[in-house]
Amino acid sequence: MAADSTLVLSLVEEFVSGLQDSKAKDAVKGVRDGEFTILQLVEALGLSLTSSQPHTRARGVQLLSEVLQECYGELTEREVEVLIAFYENRLKDHYVVTPPVLQGLKALTKSTTLPPGSAVSMLRSVFQDIHVQSLMLTERACVYNMLINLMETREAELKGLGADFVFGFVQSMDGERDPRNLLLAFQIAKSLIHRGYDLGKFTEELFEVTSCYFPIDFTPPANDPHGITREELIQALRAVLTGTPKFAEFLLPLLIEKLDSDVQSAKLDSLQTLAACVSQYEHKDVAEFLEGLWTSLRREVFQTSSEKTESAGLAALTALTSCLSRSVLSSDSEDSLSTFLDLILKDCKHHLCEPDLKLVWPSAKLLQAACSASARASHIITAAVMPSLIEQYNSRTQCSHRRTLLEVVFLYLHLVPSSDESVFSAFREALCSIVFSALSESNSSLQITATSMLTSLAQQTGLLVESDIELALDHLTRLLLTEEDDRVSLSVVECAGALAQLHPAVVVTKLIPRLKSEMFTLNMIVEASELHSHHAVRQRCLSALAAVSTQPSVVQESTPVLLEVLSSAHTGSVSFSVDEVVLTCRSLQKIAEQVQDTEETGRCFHDVVIPRLLSLALQAALQGEGSSGTRSALMEEVVLSAMVPVVSTSCSRLQPTLAGQTASRAVSLFLDSNVSFLPDNSFPSHIQLLKQQGDSWSLSQLVCLLMGCVCSLPRSVEVPQIDKLLSALEEMSCTCSHPLSYTSAAKCFAGLVNKKPQGDSLDGLIQRTMKRVCSELDSPSSSVRTQAFTLMIWVAKALLLRYHPLFTTLTDKLFSLLDDADLGPMAADGFSLLMSDSPDVLNRACHADVRIMYRQRFFSENSAKLVQGFNAAPQEKKSNYLKALSNIVNKLPKQVQVTELPALLSLLLEALSCPDQSIQLSTLSCLEPVLINPPQVLIQQLEALVNRLLALICSPAMSVRIASLSCISALSHFPVHEVLPFRARVLRALAKPLDDKKRLVRREAVQARGEW
Repeated sequence: MAADSTLVLSLVEEFVSGLQDSKAKDAVKGVRDGEFTILQLVEALGLSLTSSQPHTRARGVQLLSEVLQECYGELTEREVEVLIAFYENRLKDHYVVTPPVLQGLKALTKSTTLPPGSAVSMLRSVFQDIHVQSLMLTERACVYNMLINLMETREAELKGLGADFVFGFVQSMDGERDPRNLLLAFQIAKSLIHRGYDLGKFTEELFEVTSCYFPIDFTPPANDPHGITREELIQALRAVLTGTPKFAEFLLPLLIEKLDSDVQSAKLDSLQTLAACVSQYEHKDVAEFLEGLWTSLRREVFQTSSEKTESAGLAALTALTSCLSRSVLSSDSEDSLSTFLDLILKDCKHHLCEPDLKLVWPSAKLLQAACSASARASHIITAAVMPSLIEQYNSRTQCSHRRTLLEVVFLYLHLVPSSDESVFSAFREALCSIVFSALSESNSSLQITATSMLTSLAQQTGLLVESDIELALDHLTRLLLTEEDDRVSLSVVECAGALAQLHPAVVVTKLIPRLKSEMFTLNMIVEASELHSHHAVRQRCLSALAAVSTQPSVVQESTPVLLEVLSSAHTGSVSFSVDEVVLTCRSLQKIAEQVQDTEETGRCFHDVVIPRLLSLALQAALQGEGSSGTRSALMEEVVLSAMVPVVSTSCSRLQPTLAGQTASRAVSLFLDSNVSFLPDNSFPSHIQLLKQQGDSWSLSQLVCLLMGCVCSLPRSVEVPQIDKLLSALEEMSCTCSHPLSYTSAAKCFAGLVNKKPQGDSLDGLIQRTMKRVCSELDSPSSSVRTQAFTLMIWVAKALLLRYHPLFTTLTDKLFSLLDDADLGPMAADGFSLLMSDSPDVLNRACHADVRIMYRQRFFSENSAKLVQGFNAAPQEKKSNYLKALSNIVNKLPKQVQVTELPALLSLLLEALSCPDQSIQLSTLSCLEPVLINPPQVLIQQLEALVNRLLALICSPAMSVRIASLSCISALSHFPVHEVLPFRARVLRALAKPLDDKKRLVRREAVQARGEW
């Protein structure tokens, strides 16, 4: 014990007299390790605590308090009681002793062994003996934290103090200015309000002491280490002011006063606070302030100078109306809602009838804000306003006025609560009448607004009966066939799609037959202008057919029409251009994407659409094989390419059973010439679809449809005869001379390899394929090197996506080809293919095996190889490496580019000097995001960067000029001392692009010059 006594005495001596603050940690360690107790520490502090010198007493108390802050959990109830009594007594001591005393009391408030009544005792001592606002920042924070701790753990005791506790807090907080402490004070005030403390006669005092900070006007200093924002303070104060209806009589006049301010932020804060507080109030709390509130809100919308303020004002009006709508009426009570709505109608309704309609929008917005608050408000306002709007529409002759009024009505339809469609039931016929009247007008803006309103009417139950739907479709059809404005056509198509969702039967009987009839008539047109017009009508009809085909019953009727278009284009019975055929395919694709995924629609595509497309394509190919001179439109590569996504989208959404049947049919057609499932079955018995017949490629190019079919199936669907199919596709890829044929075969091969299960079978297949590909690539005299390369790059992509270990073999081969005289540029472009998303195969929509972050993985594994290859390559081959690097980096996510580019900076600067414009453009797009927050290595290369960028602003390619100017603009934000030496030179160089013949270049040059 003597040794322990000596240790603690030495610690006390060194801390108090030696002023060694680090000894406090040693004292904490001694208590925790059991070398001495807190009681022994107090005994050792005896002389210090009773010293006649205030600073000595302060040091003694400080040591004890610092130990308590770490060891408060180890105290017994008796020890806490004694320590509290000691600290309360010390509060009456010299002012230099007060800070450590408060630290000790704060530590004791965290103790779980606080004796009953001690919380009240501590607070009474603090409130009576301390003037909080005369303390320093840290000590004031200490008092607030004491209150927070005690409110968390001793709530019942504190509530026993009654309003005295509130008064003590008000005195403590009054005059606080530091934002850190204000957040603590607002937290205490919020707890007082929300936890049901008795505010008593000090309600107004609590409001006054907090509301004096409203509205918050705080701008945090630069590089503020505390990170306190103005928004944090606003939200904390708002939670206090809006927390209780008891504040209503004080808060609402304050908000009305602050809304007269010229400071926009004060107005915005006031409006947002008003919206928040009335959600807590009842109608009686706001009744006497309604007129003043309405005057302020009306002014903010009628005379708004800020869109934010206007939106906040409308939101506050909605909240206020909602508050009044919650009132329960008794026979003798005043209806506050009706009174308030009368005020609104009195000031706004007459503006809807003014000849110039100047204030119609502000008035409409105010009425609509109130209308959207509740069903009751919407009934009252709609009944008062709608007849006036309808009458105004019918009496006006100017299209601009009619459109404005129609837009106002449309917004009412949008804003009324969806469960209360009956609000408009009384005006059903009048609303339909003005919509159909507007659709009959020649003004395009009026027609567009009318289609939007028609959609809203249709979406509200009971506002359109079947005869209205039929009339609406007649109007929409007429506009589709006659109106050439693209905006009108788009709105009509969207409206038709919305009607088809809700009323598919009427669309099937009225719209689709009319569209079909229109597309297949007017075939004998001679004049070019009429031909163009008819082409536009067909395009609109095709778009409309796609838009309305969202329900299975509509799809059953629309897809045969589109297939008939393709059949007519093939036979020539009706003349359809190639563009119209492509648009037809795109319409089919859109239907496949958007239609509800049911077995009914699956059957439609499995039994009708896919067989019909394959049959038509096969007929066109066989016709091309023959010697008859007419060539089917379906033989065009652009048409076949448009058919592929129709097939792939359809197959990707099929149910497993149907998907398996589709796979079996497609494979048997291409491998075994099985045409039994195709309609119009008049085909030869032996058709070689996976072999090129001499110079003819019309049959071999159909392999793209096979790709669309088998490569888009879910991975769970087993493709029959897959080994035989892969062998045939490999053979076709390496021997066919037709680009579409061998590329599609390679893509199909890769799509199947990507989904093939892991194992020896897959590894053997890849190794055999690579052996054949490499033998062709290594032979300079081979006539199929391009074909072999195409197969290799697609297989490499298939393996990259699934992280297959044999992928590295293919990438090594690809790197070696960058030095090849013939295939080098193609190999460089191949890296772009590896890193890009493929639209028709090897993507997630086709159920391909795509692992996350495969691009980052490829970059991290191969960027070093690329740099080494560049350094070792002869000068004439270096451009291939630069292009490859640019293609890789350009496809990386921007965040990865920013971190990885500094290491590759020397190569990227070299790429800017490369004469290939695609390399220049790709490199510039990589550099631009890095220039925003430049790393140090980039700043060190500033001179080289400026030289290369200034050289590119005179590039022949407009896109390169624009991109280089954008980068030069970004350079101006580098550190001033770094860019200042280049300023004069850059400004001289920018003179030429300022006079560029292209407007976009001149605009970018002006921007860059302004920045410099």
